[in-house]
Amino acid sequence: MASTERKTPLYDRHVACGGKMVPFAGYLLPVQYGSGIIAEHMAVRAKVGLFDVSHMGEAEVRGPGALDMLQALCTNDLSAMTDGQVKYTLLCDENGGVIDDVLVYRFAADHYWVVLNASNQDKDFAWMSAHCPGNVTLRNLSDSTAQLALQGPLAMGILSGHTLPAKNYTFAGEATIAGVRCMVSRTGYTGEDGVELYCANHDAPALWDTLLARGAIPCGLGARDTLRLEAGMPLYGHELSPNITPLEAGLGMFVKFDKPDFIGKQTLIERGEPTRRRVGLRIDGRGIAREGCAVYASGNLVGHTSSGTHAPCLGYGIAMALLDAACTAIGTQIEIDVRGRRLAAEVVRLPFYRREKR
Repeated sequence: MASTERKTPLYDRHVACGGKMVPFAGYLLPVQYGSGIIAEHMAVRAKVGLFDVSHMGEAEVRGPGALDMLQALCTNDLSAMTDGQVKYTLLCDENGGVIDDVLVYRFAADHYWVVLNASNQDKDFAWMSAHCPGNVTLRNLSDSTAQLALQGPLAMGILSGHTLPAKNYTFAGEATIAGVRCMVSRTGYTGEDGVELYCANHDAPALWDTLLARGAIPCGLGARDTLRLEAGMPLYGHELSPNITPLEAGLGMFVKFDKPDFIGKQTLIERGEPTRRRVGLRIDGRGIAREGCAVYASGNLVGHTSSGTHAPCLGYGIAMALLDAACTAIGTQIEIDVRGRRLAAEVVRLPFYRREKR
């Protein structure tokens, strides 16, 4: 039976680089290359890695009602955004559950982009369309837009000589790199410095080739996940879902109750303080806890892990979990059930890894 997964504009480049291609969010993407996940992970921490994230979605919101529409959809307050600024926010349903976590880009007072998670882009676009007023034009740019992530301490050096955003969560809307017109965003999902580059599909291979020629190391989905886990970043379907509120996920700083109404606001207020919270866990000794492992404190079931891995940069097992609020204090001793074996662990502060300021 023929595969139903789509290919990004860089599919042939991944195959040529020895990428091990796997289905992910409806696309065929490399989980790793020949050097392996740990080598790719450490390359991003010490040097610079290059990821194909063209499977992510992009929605354009334009018109005099663009800001009002986004304010009603998003938990964060976008009213003070300036041109060239990026904001992280969440989309909630009426029950306060998370539909997705997204980035909002402001090009002008009446022109925004919303970058959507790959597995959610169709659902998100339908949700946005259902709440789009007549004075707003909503366009899905996902099929025509490629996205590359250049991440690591040497990332900005690779792009020296180009017009780049100076601060995190800002972007340059019109830049040219090796003849390719692109948008350069000072954002990422690894815990390192770097940028995300948006360009037309047909320009993506040339941009990829240029960045590799300048020293970037190709990295796949495996390293992307271990990097974001070390950085304590939530992943939709794990730490975020319609059954998890932003407050339970520890993202209250991105929920502004003092702004005008947004979808889910009243329910979140009525729920009050969350009875469970996302925490980081450091595992003592050997052992790895993956998603869905039961967590116990003093013999009582207090929650489940949402993600877990061996942290290559730290040298020990880590996990994130949703636990009863009474068990979330830093230093709390717990046990994780991994296929019938109890692993001793401790609640620790997130993120697990924090890069040095250079």
